[in-house]
Amino acid sequence: MSVPPKFVGTGLEEVNIPGQAYLREALTSCTDPLKAIESFQLENGVLLPSLRPMLPLLDLHGVRRLDFHTSLMEVSGTDCVSVGGHVNKRSGLVEQAVDFVGAILREELREKLITHINELGQKDPRERDKKLKELLVKSFPVVRVKALRPVVMAILRNTQHIDDKYLRILVRDRELYSDTDTEVKRQIWRDNQSLFGDEVSPLLSQYIREKEHVLFDHTNLNNLFFHPSPKVRRHGEVVQKLANMIGQSVKLYDMVLQFLRTLFLRTRNVHYCTLRAELLMALHDLEVQEIISVDPCHKFTWCLDACIREKNVDIKRSRELQGFLDNIKRGQEQVLGDLSMTLCDPYAINFLATSAIKILQHLINNEGLPRDNTILILLLRMLALGLSAWVMIDSQDFKEPKLDCQVVTKFLPALMSLMVDDQCRSLHSKLPPDERESALCTIEHSGPAPDAVEAYIQESSVASILAMYYTLHTARLKDRVGILRVLAILSACKDDRSYEDPFLHSLIALLIPMADEFQTEDFCTTLFDEFLFAGLTRDNVIRHMLKLLWYVHSKLPTGRLATLTKAIQPTAGHNETVHKLYESLQDRIGATIHEGPMPEQQEVDFDSPLKSVPTPGPAYMQ
Repeated sequence: MSVPPKFVGTGLEEVNIPGQAYLREALTSCTDPLKAIESFQLENGVLLPSLRPMLPLLDLHGVRRLDFHTSLMEVSGTDCVSVGGHVNKRSGLVEQAVDFVGAILREELREKLITHINELGQKDPRERDKKLKELLVKSFPVVRVKALRPVVMAILRNTQHIDDKYLRILVRDRELYSDTDTEVKRQIWRDNQSLFGDEVSPLLSQYIREKEHVLFDHTNLNNLFFHPSPKVRRHGEVVQKLANMIGQSVKLYDMVLQFLRTLFLRTRNVHYCTLRAELLMALHDLEVQEIISVDPCHKFTWCLDACIREKNVDIKRSRELQGFLDNIKRGQEQVLGDLSMTLCDPYAINFLATSAIKILQHLINNEGLPRDNTILILLLRMLALGLSAWVMIDSQDFKEPKLDCQVVTKFLPALMSLMVDDQCRSLHSKLPPDERESALCTIEHSGPAPDAVEAYIQESSVASILAMYYTLHTARLKDRVGILRVLAILSACKDDRSYEDPFLHSLIALLIPMADEFQTEDFCTTLFDEFLFAGLTRDNVIRHMLKLLWYVHSKLPTGRLATLTKAIQPTAGHNETVHKLYESLQDRIGATIHEGPMPEQQEVDFDSPLKSVPTPGPAYMQ
């Protein structure tokens, strides 16, 4: 968008009103410039004989004619008129004259005209389009006159199809473009993708910042990342602004989706996948049929959204979801790319993995096999598709990845054995003390995790995610032994998935209420030395450790605390926020040393999403 020339006409000549061009011509061709100016003022000033004798008085007080006429245009009948301030006080006649003209030219007249135009925009299309086009031809030349611009913009806003000649003028003038309504800008953006990208880019950056703020905010222990419901999330500022910018335009919607795909490929940031799903569901809530009826992912996303909202997958919904995946027609395989983005959304991953752990518990209680549960197989299939989103879109090879059957037949039984051990230890802890039985329980149910668990999390992303969510499950139960068993191998997860922000955010939030455990060496060795230190080359791991130490540092042995603070000291490559938080942590630790142990943190009730997922009944399982 270019900056307009310094001398741009107001368009008055085009509507037969002398303007800048007329005055310039008069001044350059006259013999007496003062007489020419006086003549122009007489002919084009306010045509009120009673007011004309007062104009010389205004001249003497240094009030420019432009200021005076502008005041007349802007004055309202109830406002205190101020033309030159001191002039208003000294001259009752001027005040009366201004009030008289102001009553005629008050702003309400303009508002009534705009209201009438808006009413015209709601009439029959044939009548509306013809009249609005006539009004636009007559009024657009004065669009640069600020007092008249709202009227012109109202005509444009109600015009369904604006001629390109008008749109080009709006684009070239930065001031006019900024004053243009979103309804008009949509018609500009449809044929100007770069300009639309300039408008959308700040919103996308804001969205990512907001997500990262929730993940890294060290003061946040209650409004955690996965707490907001889908409806709450899609009513966020950015999503609603994007939905408003898109309106009913399929072309603009496709542009936004292309921006999200491109940014996801460039950054691997899964929050763009979240935004893709939230935007579609926001348009669903607004009932924008023009878009949701043509987006092939709409019904799938809608069904998945309902499952996430209800925290449950019943037989009916599972069949619907499976039907969408099974019925992708030949030649439409590219739809899998968008479906994979929908399933790569961290909220979808969280739901699928949490539900899978819930079903495994149900199978243990009912002595069932994972391979016999069709809903569990579907959840794992969707997990595999979501976790392959980036590779699929990057390679443009739109084929659903095959779920490794050994994940179902070997890994899941090994993971279930860990869960059985947890239940045995929990039951044993409730029995009367018996030294021999305690020793047997420790030997049989507290040893290292089965080799199959570690082997498969190295090879399979699905296995890695399930192991990670099993870790969160044990942390919610405050099962110390269960946490240590799985943390010892979690650094081996494929593609370093255990160091992704949503998981670390949830894990740290669950470990903070277990602050007393940090006084023991084995807990610190497993958590820090075997797990977190293996990911210290990643900046985000340092940020999550800073949050953890902010709350548990007073429980740590002095030597361990010194080692940790040295290990997580930020470098020049870290942003200012990390440096400030590290300095604040140092001050907090120093205050604790001088003033004694800090009061214990109030325990936060981290409700497990599993608790709100109904236990599968006979109708749930097959």
